Amino acid sequence: MGEKRVLLIVGGGIAAYKSLELVRLLRKAQIAVRCILTKAGEAFVTPLSLAALSEDKVYQDLFSLTDEAEMGHIQLSRSADLVVVAPATADLMARAAQGLANDLATTTLLATDKPVLMAPAMNVRMWNHPATRRNLATLIQDGIGLVGPDDGAMACGEFGPGRMAEPQAIFEAILARLNPHRPLAGKRILVTAGPTAEPIDPVRLLTNRSSGKQGFAIAAALADLGADVTLVAGPVNLPTPLGVRRVDIETAVQMQAACQVALPLDAAICVAAVADWRPAAEGLQKIKKGAGGPPSLDLVENPDILAGLAATGPARPSLVIGFAAETQDVEAHGRAKLAKKGCDWIIANDVTEPGVMGGEDNAVLIITKDGLERWDRAPKTRVARLIAEKIAQNLNGKSAA
Repeated sequence: MGEKRVLLIVGGGIAAYKSLELVRLLRKAQIAVRCILTKAGEAFVTPLSLAALSEDKVYQDLFSLTDEAEMGHIQLSRSADLVVVAPATADLMARAAQGLANDLATTTLLATDKPVLMAPAMNVRMWNHPATRRNLATLIQDGIGLVGPDDGAMACGEFGPGRMAEPQAIFEAILARLNPHRPLAGKRILVTAGPTAEPIDPVRLLTNRSSGKQGFAIAAALADLGADVTLVAGPVNLPTPLGVRRVDIETAVQMQAACQVALPLDAAICVAAVADWRPAAEGLQKIKKGAGGPPSLDLVENPDILAGLAATGPARPSLVIGFAAETQDVEAHGRAKLAKKGCDWIIANDVTEPGVMGGEDNAVLIITKDGLERWDRAPKTRVARLIAEKIAQNLNGKSAA
């Protein structure tokens, strides 16, 4: 890693203070860091702080006579192995999506021929605004990678998606992109994520609280290790991970069909919280409140997607993994699910733990027929990376226990 070089563009937002810790982590890993500090970013961190931590000059001015005598924006854009924007503000993302070049940061982004990773940071309303969603879609289509944003409290007092990912998560995403080791190259892997939504009538659904974050993080980590990933996603509001093929569905029956289309596979990781039951028939009209009390629902069992993929046969993937979201007796219920479904691993967690269901952290048990591993609580991106590395070990012939 000592020869790797990152160009860090620090945008203008309160999250800019996290860029200092990110620089420290990169230098500790012997990764060279050169910084561009935007004019807005200078309101939150100083050039001196970035220079001291990066042990390199900080660049700020597109029209610097000293730097531009040597075409500085071209040299900056080409000399790095990876360009990182943290924080990537709504304004920076918008200008990058439109291909503008009106300061050193955007000119460098337009001139670079290296991969770009952005860590968005903005108010929740700005993140959810249609303009930002359009810009995000354009950036993803252009091949720009994303890490975050996270849900959480913001400096403005609001809560929701838009908070910049923590420096450790950004650091790990950088390592994944700088690491030439791709142990899952050539492997076809399916990941399911999020909830399913089973219609009762045209306006009502049976669904659950799954956010899809852990499944999306696993898909991203597998792609980083070189896998050909198909992500079958229930209704969630998450960006598609870089390099991942996404199939959006709503119901369990649709998810089962999408999984069958993805075959043959080397591995299937069923993270999705699939509804066990669905209404036998969807009402054609909205069910009205009547004097006779609440209506009764005639339910039928949904297909067991995990058991179907794990069933013995020529189409069975080499590795089939299920998830178990439990509220009590996590280990016992995880072991019972492993036996019932016929899969190779069960990854179980306690969703009553604060911040797990829909949050940013997870603490899991890895249960196999050979043993059990108990992992401490960590960011879901970190858990995903460890799971992906364990999958790579298994598919490459090493122990899965």
